[in-house]
Amino acid sequence: MSTTAIIIIVVAVIVILAIAVAVARKAQARRIDQQRIQADEHRREAEAQALTAERERAAAEEQAAHAKQQHLAAQERHADAEQQREQADALKRRADELDPDVEADTDADVPEREHGTTRR
Repeated sequence: MSTTAIIIIVVAVIVILAIAVAVARKAQARRIDQQRIQADEHRREAEAQALTAERERAAAEEQAAHAKQQHLAAQERHADAEQQREQADALKRRADELDPDVEADTDADVPEREHGTTRR
């Protein structure tokens, strides 16, 4: 083999290696760009999910506050009803005290009329 042939083979190998390195670098650059794009997509999706989660948290807090308000209102209505019942019981006792047809039952504190024995 001649020297020229050896030089041509060496140059060809060097050119092929240079092309292979260039192709590998371009492929690596494309992979890196693709990873950047994918990372950006993940970040946008994470932001969207974070926003959704924040809205859900706010809605849950609002619902809890509303439930607490409803609970307090129910307790207040219960207390009012209890007070009205006590007033009604007091009025009934007073009416029984005033009614000459009702005898007081000392054992059960229940008027005779409830036992079916009334005087008329």
